[in-house]
Amino acid sequence: MAHTRRSFLAMTAVAGTTSLLLPRRGWADASALETTTVRFGKFPAICFAPQYVCEALLRADGFTDVRYVDTTMRTQQEDLGRGKFDFHSNLAIDHAIAIEQGLPITVLTGLMAGCNELFAHGDIQGIADLKGKRVGGDSRLLSMFAAYVGLDPKKDLTFVDHTGSNPTDLFAEGKLDAYMAFPPAVQELHARKVGHVILRTAADPPWSQYFCCMMAANREYAARYPVATKRVIRAVLKAADLCASKPEAAAQLIVEGGFTERYDYALRLHELGMIKSTPQKIIAEGADWRFLDEVKRELKA
Repeated sequence: MAHTRRSFLAMTAVAGTTSLLLPRRGWADASALETTTVRFGKFPAICFAPQYVCEALLRADGFTDVRYVDTTMRTQQEDLGRGKFDFHSNLAIDHAIAIEQGLPITVLTGLMAGCNELFAHGDIQGIADLKGKRVGGDSRLLSMFAAYVGLDPKKDLTFVDHTGSNPTDLFAEGKLDAYMAFPPAVQELHARKVGHVILRTAADPPWSQYFCCMMAANREYAARYPVATKRVIRAVLKAADLCASKPEAAAQLIVEGGFTERYDYALRLHELGMIKSTPQKIIAEGADWRFLDEVKRELKA
């Protein structure tokens, strides 16, 4: 990553906190790393900010080669599974579907609560009011929200295919009655004063009680490099704290790293048939909390 003076100062601000955030033995045991290389998926979603601003923490903890590898919304899970990169954050729903499809990934930790918001026009004031309406955005999430209030998403919602179009513009033009937006579209709609919000997953229960984004690893990397995997989890979780405590520095790093252009934007799957395995089976086959448990024990020490 080529750093400008501003991004260098931002990185310095983050790096300056690492001695406070790393456990006392964090520097001493850097040689225990099985590898000093780690690769993250790079995708323009500011929801994944912790994995984008953790580089200084990783380098302070012994990693010398930290890379960000381009991926797309359509290929990100497959890219992680086939080892194009080692770690990536994504919606829990995407991880669950990928695990059921047999992709070799392992979910390691939750990162944040929901960052998406459901915008609507006119007299739509709640999810139940979406019956018979034209909706856009992630159909899976919209289906979960609809089913939760007793609607049949297949019969009661009209999902508009916006492939090849900008759904934000479609909503602004009134071609969608409601739109499930993710950052930075959330910030854009607020800035444009388009529509009104009827659901915020970060604040509205029960969705606010669950992780939205979770971090997963390529299964082979996690098995081969357990110490490195634990360090990555620790760095990303600490980076999440830094995003909250030093938002300006974190936002600058995200912009300078090319993760977004705008500084200022800086359990119902089984029931709905989106996955056919039980949640218990998905967790048993595709999650490993041992790394997170070790990190929590270290941080308490």
